[in-house]
Amino acid sequence: MAVPILLYHQIAVPPSRRAPFRSMAVHPEAFHSQMAWLKRLGVQALSLREALPYIQGAKTGKVAAITFDDSYANVYENALPVLQEFGFTATNFVVANQVGGSNVWDIPNGVARAPCMSLEQLRKWVALGHEVGSHTLDHVHLPQLPMPEARRQITHSRELLEDMLDEVVSSFCFPYGDEMPLDRVLAYEAGYSAATTTRRGRARQDHDPFGLPRATVRRNDSWLHFIKKCVSG
Repeated sequence: MAVPILLYHQIAVPPSRRAPFRSMAVHPEAFHSQMAWLKRLGVQALSLREALPYIQGAKTGKVAAITFDDSYANVYENALPVLQEFGFTATNFVVANQVGGSNVWDIPNGVARAPCMSLEQLRKWVALGHEVGSHTLDHVHLPQLPMPEARRQITHSRELLEDMLDEVVSSFCFPYGDEMPLDRVLAYEAGYSAATTTRRGRARQDHDPFGLPRATVRRNDSWLHFIKKCVSG
């Protein structure tokens, strides 16, 4: 079966019109409405770890995977209570060297500073049944790196997060959706079970589990557009 993997970044009041990447901030009220639509449609939202058996055909059911890139603190503040309200779980892809830090990778592009989740918040996230995945050590463009550094970014980020959280980290997300076949191999060799990209579509059994497509949810998506993304990716 085809499973939509929804991609979010910040769950916060969007910045002013001139702000770069403004579309990546989804208003908390819009996020609540979107989760309510999933519940109304009988869709169970799951973390990627929990959705993987459905993608691979081992389980059947009406599900969607919820993923958040970059581990913003506003996801903890604004999205976590909504997920708890509806009985959903989600995956939070963490930039390992910015736990308790901020989106330093975005600052050169004019994006406003936004704090990332603290270690205490990540531990609470995991304790509530949600998943933490890796988004490398430093939110890098992996294909631009020498192979040993790409391997370090992929492998050591997993080891670091597992040490911090005392929790198995089995999901990986390519920063910027930027990857080559070698990067997929490195993710497999590092011990992950799956990796996500920014390619559009719904995840299917015949997809490479280390190149899973997603549907990006944006600031101005209407309820109908959101449902279409869930149906078609």
